[in-house]
Amino acid sequence: MIQLDPRTRIMAGCFSAVAGFVDVIGFLITGGFFVSFMSGNSTRLGVGLEEGSRTAMVAGGLILTFVLGVIVGASVGRLARAHKEPATLALVTALLTLALVLHWLGLGILAAIPLALAMGAQNTVFAEDGEVRVGLTYMTGTLVKLGKRIAVALWGGERLGWVPYLLLWLGLLAGSVLGAAGFAQFGANALIAPVLAMLALTGVSAAGFKKRSDSV
Repeated sequence: MIQLDPRTRIMAGCFSAVAGFVDVIGFLITGGFFVSFMSGNSTRLGVGLEEGSRTAMVAGGLILTFVLGVIVGASVGRLARAHKEPATLALVTALLTLALVLHWLGLGILAAIPLALAMGAQNTVFAEDGEVRVGLTYMTGTLVKLGKRIAVALWGGERLGWVPYLLLWLGLLAGSVLGAAGFAQFGANALIAPVLAMLALTGVSAAGFKKRSDSV
């Protein structure tokens, strides 16, 4: 994260906020399951398997769907090559839009499927050589790095190396708060907000790519 340029850091914070917003919506429409936080779903899967309840089926299905989203996102990135970022963001936008349409069609919990696909795909935006540089939808690793960077600063190392990790976590938290507030007011129609946000971010990414191409 600290090796990223300012533009990428800002984009990462925005994506993390979208993930927080979407995860809250998914959590509420599914009755306590996650569309981006697969550690939580893995815990619920374990509980469901022990109980022999439908919890295992829902949690396991969302985990598989999220992994499929990663596969699709990575594949789109490979096919798009130099246009990887805007192409992947367009995919995420399309999947979020599909979730909104499913809600409008009255299909309820099925809207969680494209939401999980979208969150899986979003995590491939900053991937390189098969490795994810920035985890956008899960914060445990980010918080570990935050703590380690604070320790480095306390022992005389880089003073502000922890700030990017804090901002990434705050982005997810802010998105979660906004998602909860939006759902309280508009229900799943609040998904309009992340759809519009991703449309804007996709446009920014595409414009940035065109600008870099023109300057070459």
